[in-house]
Amino acid sequence: MEIKKLPTFPTLMKKKQVAAYARVSSGKDAMLHSLSAQISYYSAYIQKRPEWLYRGVYVDEAITGTKTERPEFQRLLADCRAGKIDMVITKSISRFARNTVTLLETVRELKALDIDVFFEEPNIHTLSAAGEMMLTLLASVAQEESRMTSERMKWRVRKNFEEGVPWNSKLLGYRLVGDRYVIVPDEANTVRRIYSLFLSGMGPLKIAKVLNDEGRLTSEGYSWQPNGVSAILRNDAYTGNLTLQKTFRIDHICKTPRKNDGECAVYKVGESHDAIIPQETFDAVQTEIARRAEEWKHDEPKTSVFTGKLRCANCDKNYRRRTVRRGHVWQCATYALKGKIACASKQVPEDTLMQSAAIALGLPAFDAEAFEEKITDVLVCGGNKLIFRFYDGSEKEVVWRDRSRSESWTDEMKQKARDKTYGRYHKNTGDEEQVHIGIGVADA
Repeated sequence: MEIKKLPTFPTLMKKKQVAAYARVSSGKDAMLHSLSAQISYYSAYIQKRPEWLYRGVYVDEAITGTKTERPEFQRLLADCRAGKIDMVITKSISRFARNTVTLLETVRELKALDIDVFFEEPNIHTLSAAGEMMLTLLASVAQEESRMTSERMKWRVRKNFEEGVPWNSKLLGYRLVGDRYVIVPDEANTVRRIYSLFLSGMGPLKIAKVLNDEGRLTSEGYSWQPNGVSAILRNDAYTGNLTLQKTFRIDHICKTPRKNDGECAVYKVGESHDAIIPQETFDAVQTEIARRAEEWKHDEPKTSVFTGKLRCANCDKNYRRRTVRRGHVWQCATYALKGKIACASKQVPEDTLMQSAAIALGLPAFDAEAFEEKITDVLVCGGNKLIFRFYDGSEKEVVWRDRSRSESWTDEMKQKARDKTYGRYHKNTGDEEQVHIGIGVADA
């Protein structure tokens, strides 16, 4: 029998999956142009290599290299772990990370996955024998450069503070012209409107709704949120005075802002620019803020086991906790800010929510630990229906009952109603004894 030898065929080499990472730490036009150029360069650089498979360019804009929470950087790492990338190309060590510890931890993790990182400027491959030693030296230099740059910027900022130069160029109501704030009339009217509404009795949430209904925007051109209103009400710059360095950053790596409670010098500059709000009006607002805080003060912690777990079935936004006279209620974020026109959801009293959770868990009373351990989230639906979703994939529906008016009224509210009724009848009849008897009979 004749045996024929078949020709051998070359084994097809698997293409290397290659991606690039680019970043700029400023949103300025020149930097963004540089970023665009990097993207174009790396896209062409990778795609012209036939043995490489282009996996895209991961881009972080206006984020410093000392921060580890860069979203595109984290997405790049996730794709590496998922086996979608075999090699990462980046311009320099400082573009990848200025924190030596973060850099080495990341490189070592990728090295364990057999993923090479190529730093183009120093011409270093992390999978090479001398790669990590060179990286350690160069990363230390990059981190020290970051520290020195931070110190230079701090010196410049402190110098400006000493000379009374404002740092915020986008303060609503003002524009920074040279080293001085100049009033912007339309925006100044919005600031005055905020102070007027607050002194009329409104809170930040209600004021934000009014401003949005009137079509007014923030200095950044966005719709109003309660936190933005609160910041306006507490900013003494509107009195024509400046308080500089209210906050400071811990270090050049994490860049976490912290309230200045005496750790650094605070600079006060009087009559540095024209006032939008008179000093007496500003002082009255601060007094009212303190009074309301004391009136609504509760011993309960500000956070709740329900935080982040309630979701509106109507608009898919989270529910938020609000403090009202009768206790705590939970409202859809859209409804709270924009009203029923935007989302016709209902608020849920916290005690009702706790009772419903106990039913869903099959417990005689609410247990916060059991709720947190077993329930992933709660969908708040129309018709007073709550859908409790469990970690095991099961669901439980609970329909809750609206409070009656008598259940909704606290003892304080009832007493105020009695006092109001007493005052009205006393004014009309002048007969104090008759009014007291009438109220007594009604209460009985």
